[in-house]
Amino acid sequence: MKIRLGVPKGSLQEASLQLLGRAGLNVFTNGRSYLASTNDSEIECMLIRAQEMARYVEHGALDVGITGLDWVLESGLAVATVADLIYAKQSRGKVRWVLAVPEDSSFQTAKDLDGCTVATELVQVTRKYFAEKNISVNVEFSWGATEVKPPMLADAIVEVTETGSSLRANRLRIIDTVLESNTQIVANQRAWADPCKRQKIENLALMLCGALHAHGRVGLMLNVRREDLEEVLSVLPALKNPTISTLSNQDWVAVNTIIEESEAWKVIPRLKAAKAQGIVEYPLNKVVM
Repeated sequence: MKIRLGVPKGSLQEASLQLLGRAGLNVFTNGRSYLASTNDSEIECMLIRAQEMARYVEHGALDVGITGLDWVLESGLAVATVADLIYAKQSRGKVRWVLAVPEDSSFQTAKDLDGCTVATELVQVTRKYFAEKNISVNVEFSWGATEVKPPMLADAIVEVTETGSSLRANRLRIIDTVLESNTQIVANQRAWADPCKRQKIENLALMLCGALHAHGRVGLMLNVRREDLEEVLSVLPALKNPTISTLSNQDWVAVNTIIEESEAWKVIPRLKAAKAQGIVEYPLNKVVM
């Protein structure tokens, strides 16, 4: 059995390959080929633009693919959603498709754009957004550099953003959010209905989600006397309740937990002050919830 996995080529490519590597699936790419091998003999990869991923997954050329919710909705095609992967090009968060206008324009709301031209790569979603508001606009497909279209080539744009910095650099002002999107694992419906392929796809999703949950977190192990345990626990943030194990010396226990890496700088000195000993901070590859 072989699973063909679609990895987004372009802005999400590096983040996706790093995530796959942290999950344990190493992808070996060749700059001159869209095909890639992996360290799992049952999984082969294809580098495909995220905008096209749903089409190839729906048609069955790919069994499973990593793409954005935005491009799935834009395609209008029927694919199975396996899992959400909340990461983006620059961050661990979601992205927004926003309606933006020149900062010195008189437009304040979407209704002000009635009869105007809006440029975007996300044409179908944008048309639906304005139709639901009963606003008549001319939505034009933008081949790129959408931020430079207003005011000469379009009155407004719908563009994706993580931080808004590119829009501000082009003197654009956001007036509404059209869609909030995140990365997803999507599967071909026939592959999803096949028990063997579904198990493999679910295992892939499990490991990817585990790698995401581990990102930015570290594990902490420490020893503490029972009489000091309550004070230690009071300063210890935890992903869930910490694991407490009895040591060979009944007066002592071992505590194991997970914290945000950014918190370790402040937490470890506080643990030491609370009489914890043998404190060990260690990196995490995966946290399976």
